[in-house]
This record gives sequence, C-alpha cells and structure tokens, in this order.
Amino acid sequence: MHYLDPFIQFPPPSEADQDGLLAVGGDLSVERLLLAYNSGIFPWYEDGQPILWWSPDPRMVLLPEKLKVSKSLQKTLRQQKFRVTFNSAFSEVIQNCAKIKRDGQGGTWITNEMQRAYSALHEMGHALSVEVWLEGELVGGLYGMDLPEKKIFCGESMFSLKSDASKVGFYHLIEALKKKDYNLIDCQMYTAHLESLGAEEMPRSDFLEYLM
Repeated sequence: MHYLDPFIQFPPPSEADQDGLLAVGGDLSVERLLLAYNSGIFPWYEDGQPILWWSPDPRMVLLPEKLKVSKSLQKTLRQQKFRVTFNSAFSEVIQNCAKIKRDGQGGTWITNEMQRAYSALHEMGHALSVEVWLEGELVGGLYGMDLPEKKIFCGESMFSLKSDASKVGFYHLIEALKKKDYNLIDCQMYTAHLESLGAEEMPRSDFLEYLM
C-alpha cells in the first residue's frame, strides 16, 4: 500500500493489495480525481478514515449490449409512469445516494467531502446524473464519472424511493450511452444487484486496456 504525497500521481494499479486497496491519502481535487479514473482507480472510504484509493481485480463491468431487462422492468418501462432527465438535479441525486440505507453498511461512504468533490466535477462536465421523477417528485437516480474520450462511464451510486425507479434510470442511461458507442460501464465492485442487471467481472488487466 502506498501513501500519497501532495504531488498528483498514483502507483500502478497492479501494486494494489488482494482486496484492491492501492493507496492512502492525497486529496479529492478535480485534477487528482480525473487522473484516478483515467488510471482505473477510484476513492472509497468513510468518515474518520483517510482517503482510500482502490483498483480491484477483478473489476465489475457492464457491457452495454449485455444489459438484462427483466419482465417486470419491461412492464414498468411500457407504463411510462416515470419521467427521466439527465443532469437536472445532480446535487439532489448525490444527497439521496448518501442518505439511502444499504444492507451491511452502518454509514455512508458518500461523505460531505465526496459530495463537494463530485459536485465540482459535475460543474466542469466530468460527472453526470440521471434523475427519475414521479408526479414531479424525485424518486430515483444515479450519478457517476463520464470519460467520453475513453467511451467509459464510471457508475458511482444509485438510489430508489419507488420500485424500479433506479433501474429505469439505469436503463435510460445505457440506451443513451449505446447511441454514443460507449464500450462499457465501470461498476467497480461485485454486487448481486449489479449481476442481475447483466454486469460481470473482468480481469483488471483487461479493464485497463479500455483506458489506454
């Protein structure tokens, strides 16, 4: 494990430990975050911890053409009861992602510091959000880092206050990325929920080739 100094650089992802932890310290400046994501590295830590930087092996990814749309989601999409927008309420989306309770997590990794950092990225066009609305109320959404030159979107978090709301947002995001010929969506680490949507594990070395 490496300790970062003020100079904005990272060790090679191959030097991460078996859990994927690569480095500790540094900051969440726009410059450092852009370098991290373009190098296959992302921050993930909780309040009271130093900033932890990760590059897991294998990497959870979703190839756009492999998105799984369940019969129940197909029905929800046909009903068109939700309205979907892009980049219209970034701060509200990230705040809801921070507040939502998740199984096995006592707190949130989306700290106030993280919210400020990704909001700065959004203002510069590097982070985007998808919002899902029902009768004028924000009921779901997601946000992440956009790497258009690499044709990769790095998903960070999603939330849902109504059944299927976040899945509807995710579906519309994938459809939008398909039109732009994106290669993959970086989902970072395995969860059963992501697997149910069609995400799969990929060797880190293969994932890094997409970033070259």
